[in-house]
Amino acid sequence: MIDFLTAPFVEFSFMRRALAGCVALSVGAAPVGVFLTLRRMSLMSEAMSHAILPGAAVGFLWAGLSLPAMTLGGLVAGLAVALLSGFVARSTVLREDASLAAFYLISLAAGVLLISARGSSIDLLHILFGTVLALDDDALVLLGGIATVTLIGLAVAYRPLVMECVDPLFLRSVGRASGPVHYAFLALVVLNLVGGFAALGTLLAVGLMLLPAITARFWALDLTGLLPAAVLLALSASVAGLLVSYYASLPTGPAIVLAAGVLYLASMLLGPRGGLVWRLFPARHLEA
Repeated sequence: MIDFLTAPFVEFSFMRRALAGCVALSVGAAPVGVFLTLRRMSLMSEAMSHAILPGAAVGFLWAGLSLPAMTLGGLVAGLAVALLSGFVARSTVLREDASLAAFYLISLAAGVLLISARGSSIDLLHILFGTVLALDDDALVLLGGIATVTLIGLAVAYRPLVMECVDPLFLRSVGRASGPVHYAFLALVVLNLVGGFAALGTLLAVGLMLLPAITARFWALDLTGLLPAAVLLALSASVAGLLVSYYASLPTGPAIVLAAGVLYLASMLLGPRGGLVWRLFPARHLEA
């Protein structure tokens, strides 16, 4: 069994690189996903993952499958969509979710059109679904840097982030940190989506960010348990997905996200914090 689990990573360098990239992505993206779910912004991250596509497409048209160019383009596009949707929400009658939905649909269509017009179907598949088994040194440095910046940012803004999850009106009433913290958090979301794009593609970039964070709610009661639980679940899904893709010759990105989905379904049934089985057969209380 040990050989079955370790042989692919011992024998092949591309599997070790894929594992290192997934570890960095899990450590950075999963905690961000926890705060997204607590702030009820889960679907916003899905929209943002599609919003980076036109920037990545422009980088692709300019420099080919160059990770720095596509990353920079995706980061600029994601931040632009986040800022524009917030500006429209504050300046018109539209709510932020409606303006974000409009911008992400426009971005997704524009990105697919740009890549389809100037690239091949293989290029489009690489951008949409990622190439986690082809991560090079530049990609690993990028993912490691994003994870480092994310952890430092979350540590610095931890208290106002928690307060905004619990009582945003109170945070606004006692200081001016609400706005800067909100936009800094959005920047971290976009940064991790860009990192996820490098490994899993724009369609699946949000997978390791949200699914482990949602699954952790069935295993942990408070934030001090949710954060490590989400990271451990993301790491478990990464290892399981890589092994399944290796032994079954399946696409790696979808295998990783489906492994996270299997963990979610199992936790929904068996998780001690509100799982279906525990609700159907509750433990008997002690009686005097």
